[in-house]
Amino acid sequence: MAISVFDVRDTFARPRLVLPSRRTVAPGTTFRHAPVPALLAGLAGIVQAVALLAVALHGLDAALTAPSRPAGPAVALGLLGLAAWIVLVAAGGAAVIDGSGRRLLTGVAVAELGLVAAAAVLLPATPVALPSGLSLPVLLALAAALPVAKLLLAGSPSAVAWVAAGPRPAERRPDPATTHRVLATATLALIGLALGAVALLGPVENPVRTGETASTTVYQP
Repeated sequence: MAISVFDVRDTFARPRLVLPSRRTVAPGTTFRHAPVPALLAGLAGIVQAVALLAVALHGLDAALTAPSRPAGPAVALGLLGLAAWIVLVAAGGAAVIDGSGRRLLTGVAVAELGLVAAAAVLLPATPVALPSGLSLPVLLALAAALPVAKLLLAGSPSAVAWVAAGPRPAERRPDPATTHRVLATATLALIGLALGAVALLGPVENPVRTGETASTTVYQP
């Protein structure tokens, strides 16, 4: 019978509670950087968010200056939905690159495919002006290409393993101003001396005396 903790520290008793590990990556699988599929999936989401923001700004200007301006509540709801879409797309891409998860990116991609399917059903019965030179099937195929590509890239084995390994801990770096305090102080002193020298030794235009007015006439030969 053990009378202290030191008597049982070398025993081989199995623990009663076994906690599952969060890392489900195969043994020997290590990542120093994000794999190419995960990186491409994340960049696709971020670039899509930037493109949506640009289109939103252009469309908002055109909608507010159009003769048939939509109602205020409709504009507010449209902006709210578009802002949520932009934030979710960018956050999903950043999460895949960081290794935090891919559920947000895949969920948004599936929702985008649902919107494309709804547009394929509703647009043929709606009088909507399409861009010149592009038919409705081509537009729908182009609209569905990006979410399909994101799903394929995020579902690749390397991207799944990257996300399963979990987010990488942030590397702490020492503050350079604290590490090189003498160099930082000397640099600040040199900058101050240089600015003071420029202020004292720089050329100064002839000041305007009392009772005189500055001439604004430019003489050219």
